[in-house]
Amino acid sequence: MSVPAASLAFSAHAPEYTALRRRLVPGYDRFYGTAVEALRPLAEGGSGVRRVLDLGAGTGLMTAHVAQAFPQARFELLDGSQAMLNEASLTLGELVSAVHLCDMTSALPGGPFDAVVSALAIHHLEHPDKQDLYRRIFAVLRPGGIFVNAEQVAGPTAELSELYDERWAADCLALGASHAEVADATERRKHDRCAPVEPQLTWLREAGFAWADCYYKDFGLAILCARKGD
Repeated sequence: MSVPAASLAFSAHAPEYTALRRRLVPGYDRFYGTAVEALRPLAEGGSGVRRVLDLGAGTGLMTAHVAQAFPQARFELLDGSQAMLNEASLTLGELVSAVHLCDMTSALPGGPFDAVVSALAIHHLEHPDKQDLYRRIFAVLRPGGIFVNAEQVAGPTAELSELYDERWAADCLALGASHAEVADATERRKHDRCAPVEPQLTWLREAGFAWADCYYKDFGLAILCARKGD
């Protein structure tokens, strides 16, 4: 399997990746907290959150947040970096029922899943690949299942995207990130293929989801949520 450039770039930072997130994701608690809350209707509906697929799982950070809220859940992790998956397996232990070393353009594990989640990963795909992935996510969700994408997004104009980038760098420095860490992250961002919120909501609806919405947005960070019809 060929390893995408983005996976290679992130593999080099696998051991310190989780700690870096606190400094490189402005509004970290609300960002991940909103992503978890987006799954709450599954638990309240009685069907539960038991089988979850984490796409671009990295070191398992998103999975850890979901597991804390839904301790009965078990997870399958998909990522293109063996180093990241190794870190995730060490951290999450028996919460992980399977790992899949492949990129998100590959076939997804067989469903049905109660939920599919992803954090700061899908924006590495080209836009047609994003649309294809949304269709494949829809296919592996059970009826009523939820997809949550905690994502880095582009602005609706190039000028706004530039503003998002400037705001992100300033916020990271305010959170205690070093100039070197911001510079390294900026270099990794060269692999990004971010899309604005509105086209992605359209792609999700076109993929077959009963509805799609943006639950949270802070400049270039957003929580996109979509639910499959019953």
